[in-house]
Amino acid sequence: MRIRKAGDSSVYEGDLTPMIDMTFQLIAFFMVLINFQQTEQYADVELPISELAQPPEEPLEYPITLNVTRRGTVVFGGRELSTFDQLRPYLVREAQVLRARKKPLSDATIVIRAHKTAKTGYIQELIQVCQDEGFDTFALRAKEQLE
Repeated sequence: MRIRKAGDSSVYEGDLTPMIDMTFQLIAFFMVLINFQQTEQYADVELPISELAQPPEEPLEYPITLNVTRRGTVVFGGRELSTFDQLRPYLVREAQVLRARKKPLSDATIVIRAHKTAKTGYIQELIQVCQDEGFDTFALRAKEQLE
């Protein structure tokens, strides 16, 4: 940073342009790299409250998030799927990706975020569809009840 003497006064002025440029570059850098917790969440899903809900102890290695809306549809990858037959090709593709990486399907965890009014039988059917495609590890999400 170059310091210049302005006019006849004894006040020195600094050129702040490089500092402002660096600030904006840092802001852009952190915006790109930040890991948003809301990325896999779907706005129409209001989770049930549970006394037993706890945050995971460690991050999941390969999470596959399925959101179940109050209308009984599954949202996966930003697509709303109204039947399990529409979901199956996506699960097959996820299994293929894992196999291509030489990972067992047990490394994947199906994270089910169901709306609080979703029917339990529907969630059980969803789990069965996932099991039919070879997935066997599941995590059900709920809001932690704060006391």
